[in-house]
Amino acid sequence: MPERKAVVFCSAAGGLDPKYDLAAREVVRALHAYGWGLVSGGSFRGLMGSLSDEMERLGGAHKGVIPRFMKGLEYPRLTELVWTDTMSERKERMREGTSAAIMLPGGIGSLDEFVETHVLRKLGRYDGLLLALNLDGFYEPLKDLFRHYEAQGMLEARDRDLVVFADTVEELAEYLK
Repeated sequence: MPERKAVVFCSAAGGLDPKYDLAAREVVRALHAYGWGLVSGGSFRGLMGSLSDEMERLGGAHKGVIPRFMKGLEYPRLTELVWTDTMSERKERMREGTSAAIMLPGGIGSLDEFVETHVLRKLGRYDGLLLALNLDGFYEPLKDLFRHYEAQGMLEARDRDLVVFADTVEELAEYLK
């Protein structure tokens, strides 16, 4: 795999607005263009599948990490497939050796993965960039929640600012150069 790797957290749900699929593929193209390898949850479903399809099309490196109880959902042509016993182990292994964590539009699982990574960054246990694609304002409610936490004294501005919310793939890609 390339020296720099990014873990991408995203939805595995089907039937999403096509704009999310397009954005996921654009993020993979940016990663590949700037020499980054991809790490994901390893599924063939939803945006995870789109990530895999695009990285495979480009001939880039893609490591998938998936728990054994999800056997049968793994993308069949990953560069590297890592099996785990638990979701907690999966998150840890996904972050391993990465220099950036990117959250695309996703559900509660994506949020869980990203928030845990944010906490680890705050505690000095993860050194990578924290990037969230705020496509069409998708993460405005999360930004509002961060502001609420800060107003209540439960989140410091410096910790809030560890996350870069990019409104476009182009803006996000600037951080990958």
